[in-house]
Amino acid sequence: MNIYRKSLALVMSAAVGLTLAACDSKKEDAMESAADSTRSVADSAADAIESSASTAAASAESKAEAKADAVRAAGDAKADKMEEKADKMDKAPN
Repeated sequence: MNIYRKSLALVMSAAVGLTLAACDSKKEDAMESAADSTRSVADSAADAIESSASTAAASAESKAEAKADAVRAAGDAKADKMEEKADKMDKAPN
């Protein structure tokens, strides 16, 4: 559970930092890049959870894998929202 919290905190802090960085010039490209980075951070965090689970008992491994899936899903959802926002910026009149 502690690894899950740390991983989730890492994902969320990276997402916030990358979102703020996306407010500079060429916002759309930066936001899409930030979304890709968010997705990568979530995948890395989930991989770490799965790696730690491989040494655990079967029931603990199953729970850890479910947590890893949740981390990936949260990262994907955040990245999807960021990409949608970037797409809307592309359609907005200047």
